[in-house]
Order: sequence, then C-alpha cells, then structure tokens
Amino acid sequence: MFKMIDRTDPEVLWNRMTAETLRRKANDDALVLLPVASTEQHGPHLATGVDTFLCTEVCRRTALKVAARRPVVVAPTVWMGLAEHHMRFGGTFTVSLVTWQAILTDLCDSVLRHGFTRILIVNGHGGNMAALSALTTDLTRELDASIGTTSYWALASQSGAIAAILEDQHGIIHACEGETSMMMAAFPDLVDESRLGEANGPAPSMGELLSPPLLKWRSLAEITDTGVLGNAAKASAEKGERLLDAITDALAQALIAGRPWAG
Repeated sequence: MFKMIDRTDPEVLWNRMTAETLRRKANDDALVLLPVASTEQHGPHLATGVDTFLCTEVCRRTALKVAARRPVVVAPTVWMGLAEHHMRFGGTFTVSLVTWQAILTDLCDSVLRHGFTRILIVNGHGGNMAALSALTTDLTRELDASIGTTSYWALASQSGAIAAILEDQHGIIHACEGETSMMMAAFPDLVDESRLGEANGPAPSMGELLSPPLLKWRSLAEITDTGVLGNAAKASAEKGERLLDAITDALAQALIAGRPWAG
C-alpha cells in the first residue's frame, strides 16, 4: 500500500524517529509539517483513504526536497476531517468542527511543547478548507505560536502547473482525473481500473463547489450519483507522477524560501 522507503533518503517521518532524534530536530529549529486529511468515499474505483494517503505522500516528498536545505519533520497524519457531505455514500468518517478544532489544538500544542516553533498544517481534503482558514487565527492566538496552513494543491494550482497537466479539469476536485492519477502513481494497488468507466460526474471548480456566491449546505449525493466529480477515465500514472512533482516542487520551494513566515 505504501511506497517502499529508500534507505538512502534522509529520514523525515516523525513516527519513524526516536524521541532523542526528535529532540535534536527541535534544537535544530526543524519545521514541522502536520498533514490533515479525511477518510471518505471516493467513488467506485478508489479506496476511502485517498486524501490521507495522498496528503501524507505529498508531505513526505516535499520534506525530502526541503531536507537538503533545512531541517524538517512530517508529523503523523490526521486521518479524519469534516466530511458530512460524503456520508450518504457510506464508507466515511466525519467529525464536528468543535472536535476537529480540539484535535488540531492539542496536536499543535504537543509539537510546540517539544520545542518546535514552526508548524505548517498541510490539508488534503476540500471539506476542511473553510474551517482551516478560520482556525488559523484561533490556533495562532490560543497557542501563541507561528502556525501556517495550506492545502497541498494550492500553490501549484495558483501557478497553473496543475491545469497544464490535466485534460478535463483545471484543478484537483474529488476522485477525479487528478486524484486518480496520483493514486495510480503512488498507490496503484488501491485503484480499481476495471471501474474507471463508471467513475464520472460533473466537474465544478473547487471555488464553485465550496464558495458559491449564495451558499447552502448540500450532500455530495445531490451533485453526483457516483460520488465522483470529474472523469477518472482520463487518469494515468504518468499524469500522477507529474502532478506529484509539480505540487511538491511548489511547496518545497516556498518552504525553502521561508514562507509563510518570511516575506
């Protein structure tokens, strides 16, 4: 399920390090990436862990690119998020906003108490985006710490790098050409390619879906019968590898430059 770790790579995953090693990382002012995601339905062709697996993999690959320039650690991934809109399809865990805020507060507090000073929460689930934007202020104030947030696709989307790779959509949506391609590249055993012909649905942009000018909560089942947004049949492992490279390059470059804390 997970790609084999190259033993020649520097270690970047928190839960593969000893406490002694992590104390040294904190003393070296290592940046901590905290992936947050979801466990939810992803159509007929993908496992429910897509957001968790991809967010973890993006953070791991990004950290490997950053590690040559500055110390960095990837914390264990928060595998549940705000996914009420997927519940009608089954296979989904969801938590309330107050629960999710409490989890993130306590996890960030744990990281800070070990001597780390900079945390970037890296989101991998569209349903978390609005909440995370609001919680950035509360976390910073409550913990008196420099906590940044992003969604893993945000910088590459802004630059146009994602749109340049995809055929039928401009950005990452849900169980779509983009997510399916990245799963084919990183976790091919979790893609049922025999079901790709069924994995089709409307393809609104993330903005249209999450931030319409008149907002009313809707189940995803009111938008798509398949649980898919976009056309997964357009996916390929080659596109997936290009997407992962573009996404991790953009995030790594920002972190090496000191963003979001500098500039």
